[in-house]
Amino acid sequence: MNPKHLFLVSAASALLFSAAIMAADPYASTYQRIPAPPTVIENATILTGTGERLDSASILFADGAVQAVGESVESVRLDYEEIEVVDAQGRWVTPGLIDVHSHLGVYPSPGMVAHSDGNEATAPATPNVWAEHSLWPQDPGFTHALAGGVTSMQLLPGSANLFGGRTVTVKNLPRNSYQAMKFPGAPHGLKMACGENPKRVYGTGKGVTPGTRMGNVAGYRDQWAKAQKYIHDWQQYDELVEAGDTTAKEPERNLGLDTLAGVLTGDIKIHMHCYRADEMLLILDVAKEFGYSVGTFHHGVETYKIADELAEAGVCAAIWSDWWGFKMEAYDGILENVAMTDIPEGSCAIVHSDSSQLIQRLNIEAGKAMTSGRRMGLDITPEHAIRWITYNPAKSLGIEDQTGALEPGKMADVVIWSGNPFSVYTLADRVYLDGAAVYDRFDPALQPVSDFELGQSLEVSP
Repeated sequence: MNPKHLFLVSAASALLFSAAIMAADPYASTYQRIPAPPTVIENATILTGTGERLDSASILFADGAVQAVGESVESVRLDYEEIEVVDAQGRWVTPGLIDVHSHLGVYPSPGMVAHSDGNEATAPATPNVWAEHSLWPQDPGFTHALAGGVTSMQLLPGSANLFGGRTVTVKNLPRNSYQAMKFPGAPHGLKMACGENPKRVYGTGKGVTPGTRMGNVAGYRDQWAKAQKYIHDWQQYDELVEAGDTTAKEPERNLGLDTLAGVLTGDIKIHMHCYRADEMLLILDVAKEFGYSVGTFHHGVETYKIADELAEAGVCAAIWSDWWGFKMEAYDGILENVAMTDIPEGSCAIVHSDSSQLIQRLNIEAGKAMTSGRRMGLDITPEHAIRWITYNPAKSLGIEDQTGALEPGKMADVVIWSGNPFSVYTLADRVYLDGAAVYDRFDPALQPVSDFELGQSLEVSP
């Protein structure tokens, strides 16, 4: 038998292992949608997130979900005796925006050492930590992002470590606890990092590994080998218990290996900070060696070089519109990266923020990427580009069956824009979460403010 397949998980055994270790989330979502009346938005230019553009069209939502879009609205509308009507003449409607890479809540504002809770930089492998346990719901960044049309986001640990910890996906509804923001049913992710960051944090004369890129890869392989053995030990235990062996000794629980095992059993998605094309290809080889899948590469300024390989592997690329050159591994970034990564059939290009500022104008970041693609001769339409900040990030997070597109049955996370959402002159006029209006540019009562900001003045004393 090939040694690298010795501990790969069979489907039957994985179920037993999952029952024993990957039990129900002990910090499960308590999110509750806000009750809201049935609503129809009329006379809008609608970008559905599925590649369609509907002009002078309507969308109807009720009970937290989209009920009808386009021509079918009129017949469905008859099912409701009372309905709120919004005339969106001259305005555009899209799904709520989704940022697949944010550190809001774990690196909240104001940015101070006391708030720096995103990197557990005490060891190169910390898959045992969960970003949600650092999440501060009072971060003013959440309400600022809501005013930019962002309705959901993934919050990640930082990139100091090879294995940085679990990620969490939230709905952008101000609440007192992170569980009340936690996106119901969203799978966990695991933040990993390659390249300069981990080797810089632990190397350069500190006497701690990794200090090189080869040390990075050795660190991954060591942890994955331990996770495979962990699964194997639990499988053997499960089999003995099922066979009636009352003397079987339960393996010792390891929280970090729980997370890594969750990746190997397919329950947890990999979100990997990685810039260079050669390193991304290397990581795909490591994934093959240990039998897991990479879900999304983040920050990949060189994904344009390997767009075909990423599409073939079914890996998403979450990237900036124009950040480059701020360190050596970011030096070969180009403005056309998003557009070129998006060319192959089956690709999954995403525009992300990684910034408390850019998340407030994620639509403009996508607009810049669309413009760069057009400049090189690609025919990129608004109905296509909107997928970079709606459906594709939902796919990356494993929530595309619930959100990311305006389709019947999906969450009514909706934004009404003052104009074309890819224009620098456009603002979000109104934002809906599960069909409830939670932000309105013209209504102070629907402009939520973090408790941390209450009573603060913008005036500066002389």
